[in-house]
Amino acid sequence: MYNLRITIIYWLLVPQLSFARDPSTTQIGQQTLSFMDESRHRPVVTEVWYPTDDTLKASDRRFSPFIRQYTVRNGQLPTHRMPLIMVSHGTGGGRLTMEWLVQGLAQNGFIVAAVDHWGNTFDNKVPLEFLKPWERPLDIRFALTALLTNTPFSKVIDSRRIGAAGFSFGGYTVIALAGAVLDYKALLTYYKTKGRQEIDIPELPGVAQHLDDPSLQAAILKLPSLQDDRIRAFLAISPALGQGFVRKGQMEAIQEPVYIMGSQSDQMAPVKTNADHYHALILGSGYYEFGGKTGHYVMLNEAIEEVKKSNPIYFTDDPTVDRHQVHAEVIRLADLFFREKLSSR
Repeated sequence: MYNLRITIIYWLLVPQLSFARDPSTTQIGQQTLSFMDESRHRPVVTEVWYPTDDTLKASDRRFSPFIRQYTVRNGQLPTHRMPLIMVSHGTGGGRLTMEWLVQGLAQNGFIVAAVDHWGNTFDNKVPLEFLKPWERPLDIRFALTALLTNTPFSKVIDSRRIGAAGFSFGGYTVIALAGAVLDYKALLTYYKTKGRQEIDIPELPGVAQHLDDPSLQAAILKLPSLQDDRIRAFLAISPALGQGFVRKGQMEAIQEPVYIMGSQSDQMAPVKTNADHYHALILGSGYYEFGGKTGHYVMLNEAIEEVKKSNPIYFTDDPTVDRHQVHAEVIRLADLFFREKLSSR
């Protein structure tokens, strides 16, 4: 994803003509918050989107390699409390790689916060960090605490109505936050045997050679609790790491609603061993599966033609699949799920 890395950095730094969609009647404010978890010596950069009454400025009309709505940078916060959705990106992605989802939720009346999982982003790849799934839920928990104690946001977030959504590795992340307990040894055994192809990922080839790293072996002996009781609804989109869950007892701590989405032709996180497997293990979970040739990376942002040509594996789908329509359906289902499950809090 080297070309994509250059393109995204260019997007972040250089204001110019954009390929954004026509704005809806609801303007979206956007802020970047740079948190630091001192206990883990780990940055947790967090992007926040929310409905705003502010209007777009000329400087807000920025170039983007993705199809997106313009947002009001540092726009005025809402004047009343709103539900919050925390978002976890996939392997080698970043806090902006599912902006289609966060914008859709923000337009429907949610505050949405997405974090960068350090060492596991497109522009900061640390092989060992790709093999530490416990760090991700801790990132979300830390960012949530930071937002709830941040004076401006603490005044507009309804702390009784907090949800979480994640894609791929992020899908596992939200299920862990719900209370699922990963059998890390079972996952490593799978990766070392018949699941080798699922760890040799295009985002970072060669991760498999770190599976026996001594620091990992030591870490799994003292894994922390990852459940977060402040979060009341969990949406897992194309979740990965399903092979680390082999018993229903690993899910017994889950008390809040979980909704799972999968894609029939997902080659990176096959539904049989991931989305559908999670659904079978989690009592009362909801499930929706996109059919046909819908694959894993359909859940990333829509890209402009230049990016689609330079990074086809991530941004070009089978001709029978309309990425925009898939995104619209995910937004619809996510809005219904969070609205229902958080409304009574």
